Amino acid sequence: MKFVVKLGGAGLETPVLLEGSMRAIAELVRDGNQVAVVHGGGVQLTKTLKALGKQSEFINGLRVTDAETRDTALMVLAGKVNKSLVAALGALGQPAVGMSGGDGLIFRARKKRTTPDLGYVGEIAASDPRWIEAIWKLGGVPVLSSMALGFDGEYYNVNADEMAAACAIACRADALVFLTDVPGVRGNDGEVMRWLSIDQIAEMAKSAIISGGMLPKLGACREALLNGVKRVRILPAEAAGFLPDLCSARVAHGTEVMVA
Repeated sequence: MKFVVKLGGAGLETPVLLEGSMRAIAELVRDGNQVAVVHGGGVQLTKTLKALGKQSEFINGLRVTDAETRDTALMVLAGKVNKSLVAALGALGQPAVGMSGGDGLIFRARKKRTTPDLGYVGEIAASDPRWIEAIWKLGGVPVLSSMALGFDGEYYNVNADEMAAACAIACRADALVFLTDVPGVRGNDGEVMRWLSIDQIAEMAKSAIISGGMLPKLGACREALLNGVKRVRILPAEAAGFLPDLCSARVAHGTEVMVA
């Protein structure tokens, strides 16, 4: 089976959660699956920007990205964070190849048109999964940071959830899993919803039941499901050990997002 696993938040920051996620991914590969990892790194980027004396600003869960912020994102996401994940998998004996979306022109971005303008924030306009498939054929795990090249030659900061969905669609993945620092999607009663239909997302957003970073995440879930990805699940990072069982056993963690 083909899995795309998106890592972000506390799953990247907390050593025990990161190790658990890496072990689960390595186990998936040992079981004969093909796995691609897409990662964010917003917390690390915010810390680096703060150290440089730059304040971070977000609108609807997306980072306002001027040229300086974009260059810092390229350094942090495609550099330090990406290579630390490659090293973590390597420590488990699992070969991994770290890339940005610009390498091999795997993903091409266009500027995201919003009001107000977000700067160098992009959305995926085209995908070419050949390099991902080449790494899979050699038994490796492609690890992709959420930066992509625009047709104008500029790098754009792409929301990692949106890139994960684009990756899953391009690779015809069987499952897309978001490992997060929240237990799942909470409903109006504050309880984690075990199942969520994409038809419910718009109303929940309108009622502000979901907001902030959960908005682009659920938008990415919807996009993936409507474009052929069979299963989409939001799973807390502490439950990453259940990843290898996701398609063969009942997993009572997180939220399963479904078409209906």
